[in-house]
Amino acid sequence: MIYFTGDMHGARERFSDRALSKLKKTDFLLICGDFGFVWDGSKEERAFLKKIGRKKYTVAFVDGAHENFNLLNEYSVEDFCGGKARHISGNLWHLCRGEIYEIDGKKVFAMGGGENTDFDSQGIASQWSGAEIPSREDLRQGANKLKRAGMEVDYIITHEPPLKLKEFLTLRQKTETSVTVLNAFLEELSRNVKYKRWFFGSLHMDKHISASQTAVFSGVLAGE
Repeated sequence: MIYFTGDMHGARERFSDRALSKLKKTDFLLICGDFGFVWDGSKEERAFLKKIGRKKYTVAFVDGAHENFNLLNEYSVEDFCGGKARHISGNLWHLCRGEIYEIDGKKVFAMGGGENTDFDSQGIASQWSGAEIPSREDLRQGANKLKRAGMEVDYIITHEPPLKLKEFLTLRQKTETSVTVLNAFLEELSRNVKYKRWFFGSLHMDKHISASQTAVFSGVLAGE
């Protein structure tokens, strides 16, 4: 079974969630960006990453807007469930942008990235360098992979939502909307790709937007 949850931002208590204790060896937990545990490369951090990798279930995440991309990119890219992913430790993986994976008999399209709206407040600008925004090559690869898959997958996992959905939800929250080329790209996917469920995490809410689109944050949701 595939399960989905939202941004963790390096909060270790998230792995103590009672819902996760029920996951089995054959299960997968997919995280919708801002994983945050690959952050400073410290000895303590590396030990915790190994602890996550020893979970009986598989943990995989798309990157969000708040990641240490310099450090994340140091991990080797390997084959994982029919696609390319960075192997962090044991059963812990980073899903590369624009890849399609065969997980538990389902096709999963992954596209990480997002806009870091509090860039100036981080105090560690050297970690970002615009890497949180997907490149044209990332988007082109994603589009080509989807075309080869017949523009049909079971699940889409992203950090950001499609453009119109983001505009609608941020208006409801009365927050400022920040829209990027990524949101526009995802809007095109929402119109042209056939899928069963789409999960995203950037808006930090747990809400079923429609039968097919779900914002997820602290909840743990089963794909089917």
